[in-house]
Amino acid sequence: MSTVLHLLNFLFVLLEVVVLFNLIIIVHELGHFLAARWRGLKIEEFGVWFGKPIWKKEINGVVYSLGSIPAGGFVKLPQLAPMDIIEGEADVPRETLPPISALDKTLVAFAGPLFSFLFAILLACAVYVVGKPVYESDKNTTIGYVEPGSPAEKAGLLPGDRILAVDGHKVTRFTGMINSVSWFVVRSEGEKIRFTVERDGKTLDIDSGWVKESHKTWQRAGLRAVQIAPALSTKIGAVEPNTPAAEAGLQPGDTITHVNGKPIFTPEVLMETLLDNPEKPVALTIQRGPESLNFSIQPKQLPSEQGKTRPRIGIAWDRKLTLDYPTPTQQIADSVSSIGNMLGALFSPKSDVKAQHFSGPVGIGRIYYAMFEDEQGWRKALWFSVFFNVNLALLNLLPFPILDGGHIVLAFIEGIRRKPVNLKVLEFIQSACALLLIGFILYVSFFDIQDLPWRKLIPQKEIPAGTGK
Repeated sequence: MSTVLHLLNFLFVLLEVVVLFNLIIIVHELGHFLAARWRGLKIEEFGVWFGKPIWKKEINGVVYSLGSIPAGGFVKLPQLAPMDIIEGEADVPRETLPPISALDKTLVAFAGPLFSFLFAILLACAVYVVGKPVYESDKNTTIGYVEPGSPAEKAGLLPGDRILAVDGHKVTRFTGMINSVSWFVVRSEGEKIRFTVERDGKTLDIDSGWVKESHKTWQRAGLRAVQIAPALSTKIGAVEPNTPAAEAGLQPGDTITHVNGKPIFTPEVLMETLLDNPEKPVALTIQRGPESLNFSIQPKQLPSEQGKTRPRIGIAWDRKLTLDYPTPTQQIADSVSSIGNMLGALFSPKSDVKAQHFSGPVGIGRIYYAMFEDEQGWRKALWFSVFFNVNLALLNLLPFPILDGGHIVLAFIEGIRRKPVNLKVLEFIQSACALLLIGFILYVSFFDIQDLPWRKLIPQKEIPAGTGK
């Protein structure tokens, strides 16, 4: 029965991903469609999904179709620009269609990004109402874990240090792409990375080296890391019955402040201590209200959340998410900044961020799938969809032929020349750029596939979760 339920859950989550992903693309195409109707362009087909049609009907001269491959949609506008390589040949020879003005071409091309942007604003309003799940790493810049032997340890960074700036950039959070520790580490370009930290009331500047994780040739290249992790709450959320923790008298709500006499700022320290010394008792200092209590607990081999047996004392951490309510303006601004940061890193000659670090449809689908698996998944998906729609709008406005921005540039050139670009030349440019775009999508999708869940079935070397970037 559990296998059946697992399969049904997988199919339901997959359905949620497909519906939302396609909705975002179709809204974009709807913008082109409505603008084309408004400006009187010839519309051959408005297709939802690609591949061989499983349904097709002509209404008022426009063919509406439902394809067999659930991957977005398209609008066939033969007067706009040749898109044969993607949409198939036009049913009516373009030479026989009346020409349209450069203004009409610009308005129709711009309508797709405009609809994506408006949809982003609508979703941002929804997030403002229902809230966005916020993790502890979104709210602090305190170091919770320093990997032994790491560049950070060699430089002198310590758990409990509060990072104020990285390479002179002020930081307000540990992870993410906006003013975060992890992003400015990745984006650093010097031989050393300068951390400005607060320690015991004093401000210190510490220069750290960095490493890049080694990957196999078919995986994405590693990015810079100093091998630190954010501080996380060490509050106990639950005590499992008939375990060493229960027998010792630990209670939900207790906060572990010291392990074997050393202060801790993340649960990883206790987990690592138990793995390194599974046969020895562990000394814990607990804060319970105003009291500070000491315990000595002998770990036992117990199953973990992943089903593996390992040395544990039988507690679960308090991992309750909080909700933030960012304004629509702030969400849109953050999305624009994130996209600007990625493009800036991509085109910087000294940056380690390359095209392979972007995500295509496979990677975006994987992100949505991971979100929907979570209890707060729908809130996360709403928030991510704001970024996705802004991303779709801005990237489509890049002045690259076959993209909406390319259509606008061609229309601008046409307006200056006062005559259309030669059709044969335009067909060649559009086809060549379409192949480049398809090649890019296949390229990033190749790397996206390496991140799919099936890779978890392959035995990997276990490392503490706190050793991430």
